[in-house]
Amino acid sequence: MMGVALMAIGMFLFCTVDTQAKLLTNSLNPIQIVWLRQCGLLFGVLILLFIRGTKILETNHLKLQILRGTIVVISPVCFVSALIFVPLADAVAVTFVSPFFVVILAVLFLREKIGIHRWSAIIIGFLGTIIIIRPGLGVVNPAIFLVLIAAALFSVRQVISRYLSQSDNTVTTITYTALVGSFWLSFALPFIWKWPDSSTEFILILSITILAAFAEICVIKALELAEATLLGPVHYTLIIWGVFYGFIIFNQVPDFWTWIGTIVIVCCGLYTMYREKLASAKASK
Repeated sequence: MMGVALMAIGMFLFCTVDTQAKLLTNSLNPIQIVWLRQCGLLFGVLILLFIRGTKILETNHLKLQILRGTIVVISPVCFVSALIFVPLADAVAVTFVSPFFVVILAVLFLREKIGIHRWSAIIIGFLGTIIIIRPGLGVVNPAIFLVLIAAALFSVRQVISRYLSQSDNTVTTITYTALVGSFWLSFALPFIWKWPDSSTEFILILSITILAAFAEICVIKALELAEATLLGPVHYTLIIWGVFYGFIIFNQVPDFWTWIGTIVIVCCGLYTMYREKLASAKASK
């Protein structure tokens, strides 16, 4: 139960960070916001390097670690950029297609096999996304497609993580995530950096830096304590916090079709996890 509790806390913290990021987009560049999110993790990694030394940098897949670290920053930059125009709950709902991308990529690159049940869930799940986006109707801002790109890149990151976990330590992967991500983002800082104009902005920046690091730690620890199939459904609590923050802070409420699309995606996602659990149980016999 501790693993589930930590995952739930992590999801709450991540949504809180996204809410703060949306508030900061009124004055700060999305790249700077993502860099600030990385700072907390980078600070922790630098302490770890000081304590354990450079041994934690030893990896069997340096290029993949660098690729993963690069994707880790591009994905949130796309997401935060979308938050300038897209309601928080809508953006969170669309990110739920990520597990479907993961399954497709696992089939293509990890040679995993899936049956008709999971393929059906993936197709219906993507239809749920179309219900939310409603392309061509002009209902949702086109920036929602940035969220789709962010979700797709996040899925690539997950598949790479799954592959790296076979040989590299989790701490090593986190270290490269912090170092590579901060390295790339730092190139843009001289051109886009803006100091906070008010004490409110300063508090939001400080909060993002701290909460993003704590959220990452909660999720990592949760994955150590419990199986991914058990923790997967907890990911969908994001929509609860997305709707809550959207209503309380931005006075935004998802419309009827956004709710329908979200329900379709969540149901298909849960079914996909259920089928994965059955497949894993069958393979272990």
